[in-house]
Amino acid sequence: MVQAYILIQTEVGKASTVADVIAKLPGILQAEDVTGPYDVIVRAQSDTVDELGRMVVAKIQQVDGITRTLTCPIVHL
Repeated sequence: MVQAYILIQTEVGKASTVADVIAKLPGILQAEDVTGPYDVIVRAQSDTVDELGRMVVAKIQQVDGITRTLTCPIVHL
């Protein structure tokens, strides 16, 4: 199992809507709108890194109002 934080920048005024839409996608554990350089932070999980990448590109980045994403896989050192 692979988990990651996905940091999302949105168009002005779209953070809450983006978080609500993403929270309903399969594989999403949590989606919160936040303040700071990013507007939404998502915690996601998938079976493989490739599947995680497909989720980000095919599902998350297609949500209306998103301008940029940064995916940060969780590592256990």
